[in-house]
Amino acid sequence: MGEQPDPFSTSTLPDFISSQKIGRPVNLEGQSNRGHPYSGLKKRGQSSRSWVKIDENGNSTVLELDKATIMKRCSLPSRDLRLLDPLFIYPSSILGRERAIVVSLEKIRCIITAEEVILMNARDASVVQYQSELCKRLQSNQNLNLKDDLPFEFKALELVLELSCLSLDAQVNELEMEVYPVLDELATNISTLNLEHVRRLKGRLLALTQKVQKVCDEIEHLMDDDDDMAEMYLTEKKERSEAHASGELEDNLDDDFGSSGIVSKSAPVSPVGSISGNLGKLQRAFSSVVGSHRSLLSSSSSGENIDQLEMLLEAYFVVVDNTLSKLSSLKEYIDDTEDLINIKLGNVQNQLIQFQLLLTAATFVAAIFAAVTAVFGMNLQDSVFKDPTMFQWVLLVTGIGCGLLYFGFVLYFKHKKVFPL
Repeated sequence: MGEQPDPFSTSTLPDFISSQKIGRPVNLEGQSNRGHPYSGLKKRGQSSRSWVKIDENGNSTVLELDKATIMKRCSLPSRDLRLLDPLFIYPSSILGRERAIVVSLEKIRCIITAEEVILMNARDASVVQYQSELCKRLQSNQNLNLKDDLPFEFKALELVLELSCLSLDAQVNELEMEVYPVLDELATNISTLNLEHVRRLKGRLLALTQKVQKVCDEIEHLMDDDDDMAEMYLTEKKERSEAHASGELEDNLDDDFGSSGIVSKSAPVSPVGSISGNLGKLQRAFSSVVGSHRSLLSSSSSGENIDQLEMLLEAYFVVVDNTLSKLSSLKEYIDDTEDLINIKLGNVQNQLIQFQLLLTAATFVAAIFAAVTAVFGMNLQDSVFKDPTMFQWVLLVTGIGCGLLYFGFVLYFKHKKVFPL
């Protein structure tokens, strides 16, 4: 029987299909998806970004790192990196992780490790100031051979807190210089333009208060949680892990040395040797348990010895709390000005009501006078209407009576304390 041709071989396909590369999808027109609008989304999502690395000696280097490299390098989850993304707006946060501290305060967003600081390479003035100031401080300590009690990660964290507090305080001072003159002008001249200006300033005050309150709450949360503060001792954890790794290496070398002295498998094994081997295994197991127990004790002792970080956070908590008190005083001043304006508007409204009462009383008296004059305007047959001087006496008596009635209304209003005396 002859061989059947394969219907799916490339030789039986049409020319316009066989000329395409295998594995590239083809549309109806025979074009590839090279120009598809969604073909580059994955590439753009995994694109590298510019970061600035500052080491312990104060040397800065510009790096191009993608998200996966940062996660692997600092052992961070992807949700922590979203705090550093400039496309998203997140509140201020300070997160302590196993090998890094993620900081997002104001416009400074960085990752602090025990060896380096990875900073977003932004063109913002605060970021440039942080980079230059940190390099300057580290290099000066390196040149003068000064030994600071603070580890590297706390030096970097302290500078972030310092610049953030200074930035918030500068914004508050700028707002104070703008608010107080406007409020003083509004107290003397109540106008729509001044009210609109105060409304915009009050919105800025509310937004700034929320930012300062978030920073204050974040620092307070760290001070209240001892475990989070102990987690931020990155240098100590690094030294402890290196010591533990060196201890394991020594144990492995001892095991190798002990195994080199064992006789061959062909030789008969004595029960004394098996017992000594079991004792060696028990000793190694006991030493590993003791080592793990010591590591737990050292971690617990580091959790207890957090006074250094607590004092650092407490110092800047006082600064942020002072800034928050300034905002509270400014808000109280705005509320007092609003109360004064409401009192003035209420006073004007009361004056208008008093004037309305006077006009109503005058209208009532004028209506009585008009009614009397209307009677004499009618064609009535009476002897009173025949005397021409009688009409003048009627007008005079009616006017005096209406005047007395009007003053009677005024005295009644004052007696009821409707009008101020």
